[in-house]
Amino acid sequence: MTTFRLRQRQLARSHRSRLLAAILGLGLGLGLAAPAVQAAENLVFVSGAFRRSIPVSDLELLAETGVAQGLLSDVIRISEQDPAMVSDLLNQSISLPVTLVSRLLGTRIGEALLDRLAQIFHPLMAPGVGVPALRSAIVMGLVEGDGELSAISFLRAYPTSELEVNIPNLLAVVERASSVSELVRFFSESPLDGLRGTNGAEN
Repeated sequence: MTTFRLRQRQLARSHRSRLLAAILGLGLGLGLAAPAVQAAENLVFVSGAFRRSIPVSDLELLAETGVAQGLLSDVIRISEQDPAMVSDLLNQSISLPVTLVSRLLGTRIGEALLDRLAQIFHPLMAPGVGVPALRSAIVMGLVEGDGELSAISFLRAYPTSELEVNIPNLLAVVERASSVSELVRFFSESPLDGLRGTNGAEN
């Protein structure tokens, strides 16, 4: 029985390694052919000439211990947020089937959704590769998390070291959504609006 279980674990690890290698081989449009995976090191908030960075390590520390430090501590204090609540949000994860998500993100609807998100989140100074970067982070994060994705696992899987957050575009979305449900609707339904009336069925 022990040998059988060991064999099952070895097969599972082998399957995950092959899947990981396949995703890296495809590169997801970023040329990620190298075996090593880059991770986001800084979350960079940008608005015109304004630029402020929060190390991802500070977010990880907050998620693990509930303790905020550096600029992150100042942001939480100024915004009058509870560090424990922010920590909980960072640790919250969603369960998604990797294969299905990977296929969905490759469809026109998936591309439209990623394109909307990429207007806010993209590699620093490189908005043109925001879509493949997001796709890579989501899929790789799910693979590494065994089908679970959180804010921290997403950042750990992001394929560039500097992740830009475009403040004007973020605020524009927030202003259009007065509630969480409206925010979800904005990102999930708006891309569909752009595809309505087009010819051909979605594969």
